Amino acid sequence: MDFANAFAIENLKFILEGFYVTLKVAFISIVLSFVLGCIVGTVRYTKIPVISPILGIIVEILRNLPLLLIIFFTRFALPDIGIKLGVVNAAIVALTLFEGAMISEIVRSGLKSIDKGQIEAARSSGLSYMRTLWHIILPQGLRRMVPPLVSQFISLLKDTSLAVIISLPELMNHSKIVIGQSYDYVFPVLLVAAILYFTVNYGLSLLSRRFESRLL
Repeated sequence: MDFANAFAIENLKFILEGFYVTLKVAFISIVLSFVLGCIVGTVRYTKIPVISPILGIIVEILRNLPLLLIIFFTRFALPDIGIKLGVVNAAIVALTLFEGAMISEIVRSGLKSIDKGQIEAARSSGLSYMRTLWHIILPQGLRRMVPPLVSQFISLLKDTSLAVIISLPELMNHSKIVIGQSYDYVFPVLLVAAILYFTVNYGLSLLSRRFESRLL
């Protein structure tokens, strides 16, 4: 193990540049997948004819495919039908589709967990279905969605490392390049990568606990 040379300024800078790409891709994917998941999950919950069943089929397909396959597809297969995406955009699209499908199930399950008696009481008091959904179902469902949503976001951040297969210049890609300089760098570089991942993911866990406690 060679900590001194592994932690040379240029190496650390290179690793942090990769970590920045990891955070950027993860953040954009989290926002997009959350929006997509909320829309799809809500539409499936409301059971709109034709649309909900079609979305259900798409969600089941995405959930049962390996994320690695979806990453490969967005990067190498879409150009065959005229859709060319750069490495970063391909990774974001793949993560958004896959995680959006996962989040949609979390949203749908959270909405379904609300007692039907509350919904019936709201409707009998004169609230429309949409107002009942907005004022009664969603606020309560959100409280129950927080823990699984944060867990999914943490998984998304870790899943960005799979995009190394399409040469996304993220943390693991840059770590691999630094390790390629010397076998003695393996332990120090991977230790730094582990610390960076842990710091962000643990921070997300703490934020989720605080947010959940405020909702209760």
